[in-house]
Amino acid sequence: MSLIGLQSGGSLRRTFFLSALLLWMSAVQAADNISLDTLLSFESLYKSVGVLGTQYSERAKLLKGREVRMRGYMAPPLKPESKFFVLTREPVAVCPFCSSDAQWPSDIVVIYLSSTLGPLNFSQRIEVVGKLEMGSWTDPETGFVSQVRIVNAEVRKL
Repeated sequence: MSLIGLQSGGSLRRTFFLSALLLWMSAVQAADNISLDTLLSFESLYKSVGVLGTQYSERAKLLKGREVRMRGYMAPPLKPESKFFVLTREPVAVCPFCSSDAQWPSDIVVIYLSSTLGPLNFSQRIEVVGKLEMGSWTDPETGFVSQVRIVNAEVRKL
């Protein structure tokens, strides 16, 4: 006896449709879980940095323009309260901002805050959440040049 003989045509189609729908929903959820992983590390920013220039990683390119999370340390700011600072991979005691974009270190990211923030202890690990921007850009107010920025950012201590 065939499966069709056991169920009516409508019931079989409904079962097939629900099975296909559940499979599709599982695939979408898996894809969402991948895309929701917005933690970006310093190691995953670049594919290569060298004499031929800077090449961003595929992961960074996919996250460009999206909200990301990054963890690191606040470099000492140029003034006590500011709307921007430099996020570094490791704690630093001096501001690393005095380079051109040709000399831009691969282990710093400029953070533009959504509101003013006072300096934090340079050894305090933090997480920054904001929109990822990439490519050479000169801040019109300060003249500082950056390759990677997180804008409209919020900061929390870890």
